[in-house]
Amino acid sequence: MHTRRTPVSTDPSPTGHGPRTRRTNPRRARAAGTLFAVAALLVSACTSGGSTRAGNPAAEAALAALPRSTPAALTPYYGQKLTWRSCGTPGFQCATMKAPLDYAEPGAGDVRLAVARKKATRPGGRLGSLLVNPGGPGGSAIAYLQQYAGIGYPAGVRARYDMVAVDPRGVARSEPVKCLNGRQMDRYTQTDFTPDDEKEARELVATYKRFAEGCGADAPGLLRHVSTAEAARDMDILRAALGDKKLTYVGASYGTFLGATYAGLFPDRVGRLVLDGAMDPSLPSRRMNLDQTAGFETAFQAFARDCVRKRDCPLGTKASSVGKNLKAFFGKLDARPIPTGDPDGRVLGESLATTGVIAAMYDEGAWAQLRDALSSAMKENDGAGLLALSDSYYERDADGRYTNLMFANAAVNCLDLPAAFATPDDVREALPAFEKASPVFGEGLAWATLNCAYWPVAPTGEPRRIEARGAAPIVVVGTTRDPATPYRWARALTGQLSSARLLTYDGDGHTAYGRGSRCIDNTINAYLLRGTPPTRGKRCS
Repeated sequence: MHTRRTPVSTDPSPTGHGPRTRRTNPRRARAAGTLFAVAALLVSACTSGGSTRAGNPAAEAALAALPRSTPAALTPYYGQKLTWRSCGTPGFQCATMKAPLDYAEPGAGDVRLAVARKKATRPGGRLGSLLVNPGGPGGSAIAYLQQYAGIGYPAGVRARYDMVAVDPRGVARSEPVKCLNGRQMDRYTQTDFTPDDEKEARELVATYKRFAEGCGADAPGLLRHVSTAEAARDMDILRAALGDKKLTYVGASYGTFLGATYAGLFPDRVGRLVLDGAMDPSLPSRRMNLDQTAGFETAFQAFARDCVRKRDCPLGTKASSVGKNLKAFFGKLDARPIPTGDPDGRVLGESLATTGVIAAMYDEGAWAQLRDALSSAMKENDGAGLLALSDSYYERDADGRYTNLMFANAAVNCLDLPAAFATPDDVREALPAFEKASPVFGEGLAWATLNCAYWPVAPTGEPRRIEARGAAPIVVVGTTRDPATPYRWARALTGQLSSARLLTYDGDGHTAYGRGSRCIDNTINAYLLRGTPPTRGKRCS
């Protein structure tokens, strides 16, 4: 599943696949970390906001807190001192932290994790460290810190906190999982994810198998230990190494799952936690993917209503026809891809075009760019604009190199939950439900969930409620028309966490903090700086 994302741009970007941000634009920076994965698409409520347990016995289980005392075998990790050094970005320092590869056998080897920080600008009023994570899974927290959070978060927050990030195990600078080279990834991203017959279905399965085999060949040992629970335990070691008694944290999209997992494991060490664009950890993979499919449809309908009010909308003049017109265009591309001018010879087929449109759903600020790209493709036979959007989603640069976002995304997702489907027949059986959830995207997103069926490592996680009993107040943020983390997930997570307060943003796009709502920003800033959670039922626009 894809859960983290930020505005779209022609630059390379982060999130499971968003545009990589090299500026302080909060939207672009955020988009990069939110997609569970177009190829492993979804992470988590199945009701309109109440309990998610109905029809899901596994969700009856709750994540149990770890013992408060530190096991002797972990003492060396908790007692380590970080050696900070300059890391090439002015104002930032970097260090390397060690964590056990396997928490069940701490003596079996280490994993080295990259950490970065920017010190508080008003040391005399310092409150501690503020750890940030942009989502993914697979988004680089360090890139997010250096490109946005460390320079773009409110000045008052940066004055009082050391801004800190750690790339989770298997991600970016922390022993990254690698699966395919650039050329192989180009072929992967152009695979037909909506097979029309048995032959194309076999080709899709073969593609998923090659991807999985590539990941397994690179780091078979690491692949067994990149779960969210292990990454959350790593954060507690970092908290201790930073000298903080409690963890203060802002997580977006998948970062909310990581933060909630930390709260469930270490409720007594929860400081001020903001979970923005929340996921529901109690959902099985299939339900998550189906919910997220519906979320993208909600976002697309908002785009459609906006598009038909513009003179340059290439998809018609009636919102009710926009989806049908786009679907018909995708069908034409499936039969006959169009040129893009790409120096590597890539053409725009249905898969790349669909990914480009999905990328723009993460932020309404990208809608104008999407209209332009669709106009060029549909009226001028020029697929360059949609290809640029797709490349931003996959984090492909102009030289044909990909970050490890998609690799880490699959590695974490396939370990955290059992696969949604085991065979192509399972997908075919579920297609009506997915196409009902989204007539435009449902078919492709259903087939995308098949990738974990061929993963070389068995899953170690399962759906669980997270209650974090005894934790300090936690702020859960939900956006009403969020495509990647549907609002119902925020309501569901709030209902699970014993101390949660729900903060609602009535708007479009993925996540809410730093996206232009003064009400949202002021509420979160007050919580981070003074510890004041929002009033119950707080809504912003």
